[in-house]
Amino acid sequence: MTKSADTICALSSGAGRAGVAVIRISGLASSAVLGELCGALPAPRRASLCKLKHPRSGEVLDRGLVLWLPAPASFTGEDMAELHVHGGRAVVASVVGAVLGVEGVRLAEAGEFAARAFENGKLDLTEVEGLADLINAETEAQARQALAQAEGGARILYERWREEIVKAQALTEAGLDFADEADVAANVGGLADTIAAKLLAAISRQLQDRRGERVRDGFRIVIAGPPNAGKSSLLNALAHRDVAIVAEEAGTTRDAIEVHLDLAGLPVIVTDTAGLREAEGAVEAEGVRRAIARAEGADLVLWLVDATAPQWEAPAALIRANAALIRVLNKVDLVKSLQIANGVALSAKTGEGMAKLVALLSERAQEGLAGSEPAIITRARHRAELEAAALALQRVRAERGGPELKAEELRIAAWHLGRLTGRIDVEEVLGAIFAEFCIGK
Repeated sequence: MTKSADTICALSSGAGRAGVAVIRISGLASSAVLGELCGALPAPRRASLCKLKHPRSGEVLDRGLVLWLPAPASFTGEDMAELHVHGGRAVVASVVGAVLGVEGVRLAEAGEFAARAFENGKLDLTEVEGLADLINAETEAQARQALAQAEGGARILYERWREEIVKAQALTEAGLDFADEADVAANVGGLADTIAAKLLAAISRQLQDRRGERVRDGFRIVIAGPPNAGKSSLLNALAHRDVAIVAEEAGTTRDAIEVHLDLAGLPVIVTDTAGLREAEGAVEAEGVRRAIARAEGADLVLWLVDATAPQWEAPAALIRANAALIRVLNKVDLVKSLQIANGVALSAKTGEGMAKLVALLSERAQEGLAGSEPAIITRARHRAELEAAALALQRVRAERGGPELKAEELRIAAWHLGRLTGRIDVEEVLGAIFAEFCIGK
């Protein structure tokens, strides 16, 4: 993304009728906008009550709070202004129209305010991504994780790692400069190897931790079982609404159906799948294949069986999956006697046993998402750059090719860590990141 001399304007609060709407302005013409609409600049960084008038007609558009935020102490690092007006559609439209009537002002594009903050050094890429995740957070866990990243938690760690790699690179190159002095070269080379080994261990530990991606995307639970076990009924009971079609006919569910839940503040995605049996046609066979594929990619599988004809053993394909498995006995309201050694007995129809299942699911999600320290890796982009940096450090540790190649591998590792925060060569990822934002951010 390239820097622009334009002044941008956008509604930063939610669209539609509201008590208060926030209109945001950033750029050189921000002071001119306030002068035109308010008659004068208010005191910096103080909310001032002003009548907002149309620049040409002088008509009073609204009375609201105005904030003047001169550069560089603003979100974008540019001159900024905020107009807090009444949130009716007519008021917002008239005020935005008046702002756009000032020369040099245009509507902002999606993510353009955050992009300018990045360009002006107010945010690094990990903080921008954390801000996007904070805006999109649907659960407390997602909001906490996003806020930690938006406040620089990931940046601090990545920058520290990069500084250590640059130090190891400098030591390695110093060894090249003093190659004729064996004792000096060996000493600095050994120090560089020690730094590389410690960094490789630290990055590898983070790569083994997938909690951050799970919190951002959701803890995945798949409901699997034979046809007519009540999988769709269970999904509807968990969602407290009719998400999936329920029918007596076997094979009603042909494709995976997902619902996003908030369990004790944790993001959970529950998927209903096709009944597992010998398929009677190509469409059902594809549904069975997709069901097994979803189970293999899940964090937890609920193997659901009918209490009137329990089929306790899950197929070998599910047992081989990496996900944990909980056995669930459904339709207990239809049987007189019940024998269950381990698992959960319930009736998705009457609600009996549902509270126990929800508590168990919340516990498993907590185990899968929580930890003693906040997760650092939250996106596939982070993982890809760290994996590339780790591979370069592994090549350093292999000690092949001499100090010249070691120095080059250290440079590659530093380059990938620099791309994480946006220090180096990130043009190709900027568009994708900022496109996640709404217009007013």
